Amino acid sequence: MIFSFPNIDPVLLQIGPLAIRWYSLAYIFGLVLGWRYMRSLARSVPDLASDLDVDDFLAWATFGVILGGRLGYVLFYKPEFYFANPTAILQVWNGGMSFHGGLIGVVLATILFTRRRGIDLIRFADILACAAPIGLFFGRLANFINGELFGRVSDVPWAIVFPHGGPNPRHPSQIYEAVLEGLVLLLLLHWLWRFESIRQRPGVLTGVFLVGYMMARSFIELFRQPDAFIGFLVAGTTMGQWLSVPMAGFGVYLIIRSSRRTKIKKSTAHNMNTERL
Repeated sequence: MIFSFPNIDPVLLQIGPLAIRWYSLAYIFGLVLGWRYMRSLARSVPDLASDLDVDDFLAWATFGVILGGRLGYVLFYKPEFYFANPTAILQVWNGGMSFHGGLIGVVLATILFTRRRGIDLIRFADILACAAPIGLFFGRLANFINGELFGRVSDVPWAIVFPHGGPNPRHPSQIYEAVLEGLVLLLLLHWLWRFESIRQRPGVLTGVFLVGYMMARSFIELFRQPDAFIGFLVAGTTMGQWLSVPMAGFGVYLIIRSSRRTKIKKSTAHNMNTERL
């Protein structure tokens, strides 16, 4: 069985020149729900950040996601085109956002925000990492509605003929990404957060998010059609896989760093208790 692409208008509502697009709503839903989730997580760590801090961070995160995501797409994927057509950089409504660029933007925004507020960077990053898959979930659904970033040609029973993907049915790779990068990663991090032993090891949750995203993205790239203007890279790899490697490396570093610090603290506490005895 071959499914036809559901003809969903990318524009949800248009009033004169004002158009409300599903793509924009995905970012709004992702940011707002992520903000509410971060609030609930921060309340379980009362010495970390107040509700007001998390509220204010929403604006910083929004700026980081949009600016970083757009500039990341411009620099990582189509630099020649955008340098030749600089006004097109501002046309975000036409699509073209990079997760890796958005991640860099949010990281920089988080560093600046936590320094300004005197908040522990790594511990705050942990609650941010727990909420990030929410945005990924909605973003990938928006990609599906737009009929973009579709998968490779396939004969699986759930293959879909996309309007811009030619006559052949393809993997709905956007849905794969929404499930793995979004839902599965969200549930995994939520489950880990419930363990106090994990919450007391700053950096572990951020590391798990980075490694988990790399694993999910690299796997799904096996089914996703590479951008036509880039194609396959060395040994059949893709740009998405290569950009995810540094993420995983830093994630592993954070996990190892946290484990070492925990061992040092336990050793110090043991020595202090021995001296008292």
